[in-house]
This record gives sequence, structure tokens and C-alpha cells, in this order.
Amino acid sequence: MDQNLAYLREVLSNYAEESEAVRDITSILEQKQYASERQFVDDLGQEHIQLLTQLLDKEMNHANESGDFERGYQLNGVYEQLY
Repeated sequence: MDQNLAYLREVLSNYAEESEAVRDITSILEQKQYASERQFVDDLGQEHIQLLTQLLDKEMNHANESGDFERGYQLNGVYEQLY
């Protein structure tokens, strides 16, 4: 699995209990062995993209504020594909 998507899976696990939409995104991510973020994003619907945009924005800010720049960088790789 792409390293950026591995970080994404970790982030999604933090929100899975509170949101069915997050569980849906996690299910999509786990259904295939995606070689790239682009392939994964292409399989998402607009609702999932909007939710993921919000979550990633929050998580990237948190990572950068806490000094975890590698995590912020990896999540940004997915975030950029949402547009």
C-alpha cells in the first residue's frame, strides 16, 4: 500500500466509531490494493471527498503544530488529490 494511504488509514481509524461515512471510506480503502492516492480518490463519491477534505485539513494542521512534519507531508499527498 502507498505510504500516504497507510497514514490515511491510521487517521480514519481515529474517527471510525463516530461516523458511518468514515467507515465507508475505510471500507473503500481496504477493498483494493491502491498503488496511488489518485486511484483511491477516483473511487470516492463527492460526499466522501468533502468529509475527507475536512478531516485531512484538521489532521494536517494538528500534525504540523505538534512537529510531526512527516505525517503532515504524507497526509498532504492524499489531500492534494482531492482537488
